[in-house]
Amino acid sequence: MGKAYQHLSAEERGTIMALRHEGRSLRVIAGVLGRSASTISRELRRNGERPPSTGPVMGRPRLGYDATRAGQRARRLRHGRRRRRKLDRQGLLWAQVRHLLQRKWSPEQIACTLGSVSHQTIYTAIYAIPRGELRRELTVLLRRGRAAQKLMDRPASRRGQMQNLPSIHVRPPEAQDRLLPGHWEGDFLKGGHNRSAVGVLVDRHSLFLMLVVMEDCSALAALKGFKTAFSPLPPEARKTLTYDQGKEMALHRKLAESTGLCIYFADPRSPWQRGICENTNGLLRQYFPKGSDLSKLSQRQLDHIAWEMNTRPRKTLGWKTPAEVFFNKCFEQRDQNNRVALDA
Repeated sequence: MGKAYQHLSAEERGTIMALRHEGRSLRVIAGVLGRSASTISRELRRNGERPPSTGPVMGRPRLGYDATRAGQRARRLRHGRRRRRKLDRQGLLWAQVRHLLQRKWSPEQIACTLGSVSHQTIYTAIYAIPRGELRRELTVLLRRGRAAQKLMDRPASRRGQMQNLPSIHVRPPEAQDRLLPGHWEGDFLKGGHNRSAVGVLVDRHSLFLMLVVMEDCSALAALKGFKTAFSPLPPEARKTLTYDQGKEMALHRKLAESTGLCIYFADPRSPWQRGICENTNGLLRQYFPKGSDLSKLSQRQLDHIAWEMNTRPRKTLGWKTPAEVFFNKCFEQRDQNNRVALDA
């Protein structure tokens, strides 16, 4: 273990001044004091040692090194008031940040909404807290619980394959461009041991989220749950659904017939083709940690969680909320359709 650093004493500063007046080099002075030459160099530079022709810098003395003046400056800096932290844990701003973290907002969402603090400052304030209960409580509220992504080898899928599925590659350009609501991505968010699930539906345009309670992980449960979720929506808000090739969608033709949706399927092992839904699943793990029993959740509880996420400002929406974008666009489309019908 290395030696602990100690500040220069008054006697050492006096020795530096005397030897410097004799013209001794920094290395000689360092050897006499048993200090590093860089320590002597910094001490002289901070306290005004420079050639007479050099002008004053930052209000420091113009000529030579003075031990008395250097000691006074060191004591003033050591005991002077430090700049107060922007996110003082006793302040009002910290209370606002903590409240929004508890609502599952990200530091970037908080920073852009409050406008008086950056997301880097929020992260710094959280990780500057000494290890203990408060730090654990706050780091759990962040999007990712671990410092780096953990790579895992996935076993080959044993779910089987469905035949003659409509491919994502024939999906209409309107769905690909995300210009209008009504084009959805879907998935099952699985619970512990794959014995329970929650249906996840995300609108590609607005990021509007619907969570659907499922009786089990079967295709019949998916048909019943998704049909119930889509039924209240107007036709202009249910156009396409993009899903993976999981067996829970074995009854996709019946779902398409009952809802009017055109259903398309992503390529095997290509989660990036449904990137919006995959990202949403990651956000939902804050509410449903891996290994949870999702069968205990009611539709009322899921609706509450979905609404909480739908009223968060999102960066990709210009810091508007998914609910705001989704409903405004749906109303615009309905008004436009009504005008077209009247003109006809």
